[in-house]
Amino acid sequence: MTSAGATRRYLGRFGTRRTAGADVKAGITLGVEAVPDGLAAGVLAGVNPLFGLHAYLLGMLGGALTTGSVFMTVQATGAMAVIVSDVPQVHGEGTGPAMATLVMLTGLIMLALGLARLGSLVRFIPTAVLFGFVNAVAVNIVLGQLDNFTGFDSEGPSRIVRAVDNVLGIAHYSWPSVLVGVVTIGLILLLERTPLGPLSLVVAIVAGSALAVALPAVATLGDQAEVTRSLPGLSLPDLSMALGLILPAVSIALVGLVQGAAISGSIPNPDGRYPDASADFRGQGAANLASGLFGGMAVGGSMSGTALVRAAGARTALANLVAAVVMVATVLTFGPLIERIAIPALAGLLILVGVRNVKVHQMMLVWRTGSTQTAVCLVTFGLTILIPLQYAVLTGVGLAVILHIARQSNRVRLVRWVFDEPGARPIEADPPAVLTPGETVVLSPYGSLFFAAAQAFRAQLPSPAGRADGAHVVIRLRGTEELGVTFLTTMRGYAEELATAGATLMLVGVNAHLAGQLRATGVEAVLGAENVFAVQPRLGDSLAAALRAIADRR
Repeated sequence: MTSAGATRRYLGRFGTRRTAGADVKAGITLGVEAVPDGLAAGVLAGVNPLFGLHAYLLGMLGGALTTGSVFMTVQATGAMAVIVSDVPQVHGEGTGPAMATLVMLTGLIMLALGLARLGSLVRFIPTAVLFGFVNAVAVNIVLGQLDNFTGFDSEGPSRIVRAVDNVLGIAHYSWPSVLVGVVTIGLILLLERTPLGPLSLVVAIVAGSALAVALPAVATLGDQAEVTRSLPGLSLPDLSMALGLILPAVSIALVGLVQGAAISGSIPNPDGRYPDASADFRGQGAANLASGLFGGMAVGGSMSGTALVRAAGARTALANLVAAVVMVATVLTFGPLIERIAIPALAGLLILVGVRNVKVHQMMLVWRTGSTQTAVCLVTFGLTILIPLQYAVLTGVGLAVILHIARQSNRVRLVRWVFDEPGARPIEADPPAVLTPGETVVLSPYGSLFFAAAQAFRAQLPSPAGRADGAHVVIRLRGTEELGVTFLTTMRGYAEELATAGATLMLVGVNAHLAGQLRATGVEAVLGAENVFAVQPRLGDSLAAALRAIADRR
């Protein structure tokens, strides 16, 4: 494609005059809703709320310009915000460089994976891990907002302990704060059924904050940050902090990419084609670099934001651009008024979001799937509740891999092929435990022949009891691309055991790469080159050649 053609195709993602009206309307809806949402993301992360506001602004702008998905809305998601809340370096005074470092590392990881075209990487994260993680994040959102909702400062080393302390401290609640939070939740539930739709939460936040003005001692955003009529300024990273922030950056990138991949795989572009997940990786990476450079939190593809802008009538990526412009206009126009937004109102919004994101049906689906998947899901859920999230999600993935290997290693199965008459199709039977003299045993393996399965594979091979002169064991390896060192060592040892008893091991259906492995490792020398039969285009020809060779030897 010429550069002019590529430019036209890129500009086409922003639609035409016919689609502009619908995009502007959807963008205004998303942009107005994004202001309290972005501030809430900062509150959820336990950092300066402006980090969340800037993340929404830069994320939507960067995502609209760079992702492969036309509709993807890039924002600071709840799961990513909860991970940020567990990173100690970004909390306290003067944490701008730490946040910039964390977010830009996240962006570099996403960008590198996208440039390497590793969009398929997310398929290696088991669904059981995702279900456990997402549901635990929803619970964490609720637990993490109890203090903001009640105005009580709980203490404890974990969210569970702090939540218990909060409940026990009911006598010390700030009841005006509780009233503001309850009214906000009630208004959202009431107004979202009216024509206001998505804007109901904006109205509810404004109404709850207005109520807070008439009540004593209700915390506001102005207590945590100064909001001026200005755009975010430059925020440079501190490279000396990079090493200590690598692990949370990897975890945030992993979560963000999985959430983004869900959008890539379920929402087609206007031309009907599904976007390239690797292109979305690159776009989210670029959005994070912009967010980190201008004082924002980590961002990723937001399913809720994408669903909102599409429901509002978006036709192209112009809607997300308009949303970013609306956010800028809102901040420049109402900056100081934003300081008056009540913290309990935002906490009420987040608690409602958390409750709605607990998906009991997902947990039940995993339960019905089996004990291994249930164990992975429950362990991930428990760890996500009890320990910092950057460790929980990686531990869940690691546990799933270990359990999968353990399960697959016990699933390798050998069957014996028995021919009741010449030229007939084989009958499958159990392999014999003992190899007798003059016997020919044809074996076909089912399952993955990888290193952990070698012991189970060897246990099913027939062993000679004393002498087994003239016996042959023929193992079909058609479809096996290669064998690891463990399996090759097992084959060598078995061949030597048979040779000592006067029997022979033969391998059939061996492809060129596997044949090279057998020669290079000396296994072919132990078997004898005449006992290794190359794979043939017609099924059964390689095995037939081996059986003829056995007959000729007799």
